[in-house]
Amino acid sequence: MATDDDHHLAARLATEAGRLLLQVRAEDLDPPALKAAGDQRSHELLMDALRRERPDDAILSEEGKDDQVRLDAQRVWIVDPLDGTREFSEVPRPDWAVHVALVEDGTATAGAVALPALDVTLSTAAPPAIAPPHAGPPRLVVSRTRPPAVALALAEHLGGALVEMGSAGAKAMAVVRGEVEVYAHAGGQYEWDSCAPVAVAASAGLHVSRLDGSALRYNNADPYLPDLLICRPELAESVLGFVRDKTWT
Repeated sequence: MATDDDHHLAARLATEAGRLLLQVRAEDLDPPALKAAGDQRSHELLMDALRRERPDDAILSEEGKDDQVRLDAQRVWIVDPLDGTREFSEVPRPDWAVHVALVEDGTATAGAVALPALDVTLSTAAPPAIAPPHAGPPRLVVSRTRPPAVALALAEHLGGALVEMGSAGAKAMAVVRGEVEVYAHAGGQYEWDSCAPVAVAASAGLHVSRLDGSALRYNNADPYLPDLLICRPELAESVLGFVRDKTWT
């Protein structure tokens, strides 16, 4: 299982990559160049640090080549050097993130999500406490450009309100931070989009699963992971009862 050093390493690297991205964001670059520079420089920082500090572990990064050596490894770091490149390039939007997670036997056992524009890193090194229950109708976080059908239907079912936000990490951490109650996604993501957020959310005591209620498994040969549910535990039964056994796109 993950050690204390693993938890703290995830938090430290996510924070360091976030600080680097803030420096990149301050440079005089147009949006396409800013996206490319952010992705590449954060990727290089994380890869160099993990190879130096965990030389025996495998790595899967959104920005790296997947040679699938990781499939035979007991410990695999799954990272998204810059989650939400569009939002990152739209200064001063804060809804982008850095993800660093450790996977063992298919389970995310340590993780950190940095929200650099907010100067916040949430991690399994110091599991965050769940916020007090929201007094109003449930709030569901959705993409600001393409809300998935499941979220729209679920909001109607729960009598809830939609909150638009950018990156997957920012959405997941909005549940952790008590800004929303539900993050339900369908229609496609990859393991690096949800691995670290799921580790942090689970450590906080939130419900995490696939939309059918099954466990989220990581380090698969195909890193595509089409759906995800992160929500407050008291809403899990109601949400799963509605979304389970349906086809969502």
